Amino acid sequence: MKILVVNNMAPFVWGGAEELAVNLCQRLIGSGHDSEVLRIPFQWHPATCIPSQMMMARTMQLWEVDRVIALKFPAYLIPHAEKTLWLLHQYRQAYDLYDAGQSNIGKDPLGQELRTIIRNADNECFQKARKIFTNSHVTQDRLQRYNGFTSEVLLPPLNDAELFTGAPQEHFILAGGRVNGMKRQHLLLEALALMPNGIRLIIAGPPDSPADATRLHQMAESLGIKDRVTFRLEFLPRRELADLMNRASAVAYLPFDEDSLGYVAMEAATAGKPIITTTDSGGILKLAIHGTTGLVAAPKPSALADAMNRISTHPAQAASMGMAARSHWHGMGINWETTLERLLA
Repeated sequence: MKILVVNNMAPFVWGGAEELAVNLCQRLIGSGHDSEVLRIPFQWHPATCIPSQMMMARTMQLWEVDRVIALKFPAYLIPHAEKTLWLLHQYRQAYDLYDAGQSNIGKDPLGQELRTIIRNADNECFQKARKIFTNSHVTQDRLQRYNGFTSEVLLPPLNDAELFTGAPQEHFILAGGRVNGMKRQHLLLEALALMPNGIRLIIAGPPDSPADATRLHQMAESLGIKDRVTFRLEFLPRRELADLMNRASAVAYLPFDEDSLGYVAMEAATAGKPIITTTDSGGILKLAIHGTTGLVAAPKPSALADAMNRISTHPAQAASMGMAARSHWHGMGINWETTLERLLA
């Protein structure tokens, strides 16, 4: 079959969704299909520009494509008679993030109209899809709660598991992933400042904006901990990132209400490292089980400082939790062969 993988793009921003689209395409090709990735530019700020971008997607016509696998809003609005959704997330600012007060959509009549436009377009798209998969139970529940559509959970496999082999732990905690306010690396800096000495912190990942990077540097300076933090605020080569993760004592990942298991957490578990996360981090809590595969703390500096101190002062316990994380992840049986079978059925 000729299969088109459809996803959004924000110029010069690269994250888990982009990695998934590329690797899905490569796996499809490896299985004997013709496949390409179609990336649709999407700028979500200001929110008033969203309807025109939705219209661009909804009026796009595709030729010589047997099957579409669509991942994100508004790219999944592209019409096709044989379209399967692997829903990574909707435009959450119109749904749960709006309710949580973390949306760029106003609560005025214009904002209400925009939410209605988005929801109506989503519902029409979901109604016409041949099948809807979601990347986690969190996404599945959100889709059912706000739109009333059922779906099947299809957890994404790790793309390059062979890199995350594990290694003897060194005295640092790695915080990986994109750097922005929603990923909350700043909480780790505040937590580190509450620890008089001990473990180091490495924050490694691309910032969404220069302001995100500046904020962390300024915080480390003002908190007096810049000599205990290493910043690698860039898109690291995969082997370099894997090397850091393999040598870490633990991996910290603190997103707010993550849709999925999160690639950072999946990589940590594959490498046999305990996962530090927070009680409100969403899908990651399927991997991070407090006291078993990692430590789950309240999303505040004092609780995170306690978790980091526990990793620092109990290395044998940290190593044991890391091995449990690896076993738990492998026990989920998530692999590309089964994933492709379900997507193409």
